[in-house]
Amino acid sequence: MLSSAVQRTVSALVGRQPLAWPVGTKGVHTAVSRPKADSPESGPPPAFDAALLDFLVCPLSKKSLRYEMSTNELINEELGIAYPIIDGIPNMIPQAARMIRQNKQQEEKEPK
Repeated sequence: MLSSAVQRTVSALVGRQPLAWPVGTKGVHTAVSRPKADSPESGPPPAFDAALLDFLVCPLSKKSLRYEMSTNELINEELGIAYPIIDGIPNMIPQAARMIRQNKQQEEKEPK
């Protein structure tokens, strides 16, 4: 004899009745929606744990990094690049890094 859940599934597949699961069925998970990052109820992004700076190094130069709170980035002064921190997690992929040395040179050239 098939269990009631299997019977409902088979019946629904052959078109006899709609598939309806009772509330509170063991093993059924509901999706929880998270607020989007730009929505007002999301609040501030998780803070970066500065203790990680003892372990993190630039993947390109293997030099230590500096945390810049105003831009929420990890800075490699030697190479002039900044790695973004997204939701409290540093994105250490070199292709995701932003060049900061060029930005400083452009700012110096612009008349004030």
